[in-house]
Amino acid sequence: MMHGNAFQRGIPDLYLFRKDVGARWVDVKNPKRYSFTKPQRIKWPFWQSRGISIWILTAATQAEYDKLFAPPNWLEYWKPSWAMPTEKELDALLDTIVEDEDHGDYREPPAKSIDSSWYDM
Repeated sequence: MMHGNAFQRGIPDLYLFRKDVGARWVDVKNPKRYSFTKPQRIKWPFWQSRGISIWILTAATQAEYDKLFAPPNWLEYWKPSWAMPTEKELDALLDTIVEDEDHGDYREPPAKSIDSSWYDM
């Protein structure tokens, strides 16, 4: 399991993996008061277009856990007022996020920051 943090904009809260069902990106939302952040509204449609699925859970109950064995449900929480961006709009919005975060061009791979011997372990 991996958990997200405040520095990972648009990334779901949890990354889960189970051998028999595979990987699950999971975001936890309050069912009465939730929203998607701007980066989530930008990244999640793009992720889905590339075959990456996201599940929303709203409680620590068996019924909620069972959702992880069903099709992805994040679009059930998508509000009609959030227009689904086109691919051209996604590219423009991703450029905006990059400028906001000052991380350089998102299309470029990150600079290698770990000694190459680390990869040989």
